[in-house]
Amino acid sequence: MDKNNLRLQVLVLLFCCCVGIGSAVVVEKKVLGDEVSALLSLKAGLLDPSNSLRDWKLSNSSAHCNWAGVWCNSNGAVEKLDLSHMNLSGHVSDDIQRLESLTSLNLCCNGFSSSLTKAVSNLTSLEDIDVSQNLFIGSFPVGLGRAAGLTLLNASSNNFSGIIPEDLGNATSLETLDLRGSFFEGSIPKSFRNLQKLKFLGLSGNNLTGQLPAELGLLSSLEKIIIGYNEFEGGIPAEFGNLTNLKYLDLAVGNLSGDIPAELGRLKALETVFLYQNNLEGKLPAAIGNITSLQLLDLSDNHLSGEIPAEIVNLKNLQLLNLMSNQLSGSIPAGVGGLTQLSVLELWSNSLSGPLPRDLGKNSPLQWLDVSSNSLSGEIPASLCNGGNLTKLILFNNSFSGPIPDSLSTCFSLVRVRMQNNFLSGAIPVGLGKLGKLQRLELANNSLTGQIPIDLAFSSSLSFIDISRNRLRSSLPSTVLSIQNLQTFMASNNNLEGEIPDQFQDRPSLSALDLSSNHFSGSIPASVASCEKLVNLNLKNNRLTGEIPKTVAMMPALAVLDLSNNSLTGGLPENFGSSPALEMLNVSYNKLQGPVPANGVLRAINPDDLVGNVGLCGGVLPPCSHSLLNASEQRNVHTKRIVAGWLIGISSVLAVGIAFVGARLLYKRWYSNGSCFEKSYEMGSGEWPWRLMAYQRLGFTSSDILACLKESNVIGMGATGTVYKAEVPRSNTVVAVKKLWRSGADIETGSSSDFVGEVNLLGKLRHRNIVRLLGFLHNDSDMMILYEYMQNGSLGEVLHGKQAGSYGVVLLELLTGKRPLDPEFGESVDIVEWIRRKIRDNRSLEEALDQNVGNCKHVQEEMLLVLRIALLCTAKLPKDRPSMRDVITMLGEAKPRRKSSSNSSGYDSNKDKPVFNTSPVNGLV
Repeated sequence: MDKNNLRLQVLVLLFCCCVGIGSAVVVEKKVLGDEVSALLSLKAGLLDPSNSLRDWKLSNSSAHCNWAGVWCNSNGAVEKLDLSHMNLSGHVSDDIQRLESLTSLNLCCNGFSSSLTKAVSNLTSLEDIDVSQNLFIGSFPVGLGRAAGLTLLNASSNNFSGIIPEDLGNATSLETLDLRGSFFEGSIPKSFRNLQKLKFLGLSGNNLTGQLPAELGLLSSLEKIIIGYNEFEGGIPAEFGNLTNLKYLDLAVGNLSGDIPAELGRLKALETVFLYQNNLEGKLPAAIGNITSLQLLDLSDNHLSGEIPAEIVNLKNLQLLNLMSNQLSGSIPAGVGGLTQLSVLELWSNSLSGPLPRDLGKNSPLQWLDVSSNSLSGEIPASLCNGGNLTKLILFNNSFSGPIPDSLSTCFSLVRVRMQNNFLSGAIPVGLGKLGKLQRLELANNSLTGQIPIDLAFSSSLSFIDISRNRLRSSLPSTVLSIQNLQTFMASNNNLEGEIPDQFQDRPSLSALDLSSNHFSGSIPASVASCEKLVNLNLKNNRLTGEIPKTVAMMPALAVLDLSNNSLTGGLPENFGSSPALEMLNVSYNKLQGPVPANGVLRAINPDDLVGNVGLCGGVLPPCSHSLLNASEQRNVHTKRIVAGWLIGISSVLAVGIAFVGARLLYKRWYSNGSCFEKSYEMGSGEWPWRLMAYQRLGFTSSDILACLKESNVIGMGATGTVYKAEVPRSNTVVAVKKLWRSGADIETGSSSDFVGEVNLLGKLRHRNIVRLLGFLHNDSDMMILYEYMQNGSLGEVLHGKQAGSYGVVLLELLTGKRPLDPEFGESVDIVEWIRRKIRDNRSLEEALDQNVGNCKHVQEEMLLVLRIALLCTAKLPKDRPSMRDVITMLGEAKPRRKSSSNSSGYDSNKDKPVFNTSPVNGLV
């Protein structure tokens, strides 16, 4: 009986075990089946042009752990999903939350442009999530703070908006939190004080506001903080001095104010400090010399004052010291020359005085030195290039004296030398022409003597040479104008003599040549006409003789030609009037004679540009003597006068009637509807059909403006035209006139109605940051824009702060293939607002890109990166726009990392690379 009972119990136990095991198998199969279903649902929502997920098929469901990007744990459940760098787009399915065992999710470096599903917040087993370098939009999912084991969250380089979820402060295991490069707004959550294990915090390149939380100073594990490029309020919390493990601090372009806390001097491990382009003020704390690990220090573009603290010489590991664009005074500490690791020293645009450290560069790999626009004096140290690395030497606008060190002629690393506007003396060192990398040599406005070194003529790299306003006395080396890559050569206001070398052949790069105010003799070389890119030719105030070569008049790019104050003879070439690009011609005070052609630019030439030539007549000058006309010509003139008399009589009657009707209409427009008005003038007998359109009541006419277009009134010149200062005494008015450069092809193919339409829109703009447009003046071949004249600076200086904004518009034009104003945008909508509306409406930005550039995914990705830079440049507030230095840096980095062949399955490989590289020196960060 007992045996039977025992046997029965064993059978029951075996049955229960089998049932249990069977049930477990059924449950496990059901779970795995759910995961396979979730993966297939995920695939269904994705666009996969590269077919990266081709093995995700139901027929292989039993082997889903071997699918591309899928890893399973020992129980067969999916624990890791890596879909990075697969060129995927579309949307992430909510079914992803059914992967309950998922610990790692990587969607980095794809093309997702939808919102990120909130279902990811239900993946509470996550340890790391990377959705960086996509175009995700909308708010970031709330709830990831419930993932107690989460150590890494990287959502950088996206288009997320809204506030940063407060609950992220509950993810107390976080070591890396990277939300850089989106559109997050609001303040930094104070709940971040709970992230005691956090080592990396990246929030830069967003729209964050409010004060920097002092609570961040409690995160003693922090090693890197990158939170610049935001709009914070207030200053740097003194509590940051408690972050004793901090190695990298980047608060650049953060709108921060106040003093630099002396408490930062306690951060012995700190290697990098970027605080540039803020509103920091006060003195540099002496305690900064205690940060003995410091390698990179950039405090530029602030309002710092006082002296550079002597303690800075204690930073023995310092490689980069940027303090430019502040209000610093006093001398440069002599010990800076003893910093053996110093590679970059930029102190320009301060009020520093005294000499450069005598041993600067002697024992260091000095690469960049820029101390321009200060009050520094003394001699230039001979040791600057001892390390053989010096590429940029910029010393202009100081009071340096003595000779240019001969040692520079053997500094083969040099690329730029800019020493203009000092008191340098002696000769230009022989050997600079043998420096194979030297591109720019600027030595103007010094007291240099001697000859122009012959070896300059043998340079293979120089593109810009300016030795003007010195005391050089020699002839021009015969081949100096034949330098292969030379674009600009300026040697005015010296004592140069002899003939101008006839050596211009096969040098198409030359764009500007200024040899004015010297003692050159002989004729103008005919070969100068072979310089097809020459824009500006200035030979005034010399002793040149002979005739003006007719070929000069037909140079395709020549816009400014000044031959005044010479002894040129002969007549003005008739083809000057048909010169394709000529805008300004001055031949005054020569010995020219004969009639002035009355075509092209000569129709409107200012008589002052022709004076001093007693033999010139006709055109804009008094008529030529009748003795110069033969009998046939006189008869033709008599006939023309009879016909002209009849035409003038008839025209006068018509003009009176038209004027009466026009006056009534104009009266109604002025006083009935207050709209802008137009005036049309014809000069002479119709040879100058200039039309003046004004946007307010003006106290001058087109003839007043034309009379001011002479060289002495030129105040600027750019890629689009020449700017003149026009003073009209009778109305006590001063305006700026920009005469646009237009080639014959432009006139033939361009539409004047387009020009008028665009300028009309500009004329309606009224803004405190926009120079007021008064009107424009045009005829069939020329166009001029009339601006309000800025008394306290040039237009260029006013626009300098808006440069990034203008550049942003240009980028948008290039990216979209559209003009700034396009009918597609709608009434009164420009290209910037058109793009911003697409973002607000959550529309795909790909549709705005120029399809003619190509629809390759990689090309589009790169274009979208540049588009983001353009949007930064066109921020509504000028103070929100990056500097051009930062724009150039960002453009250099606007390359999708997904193109990299390296495998970035982890995050450590790129977490040190900022979304916007804040270093001004490539290779140092």
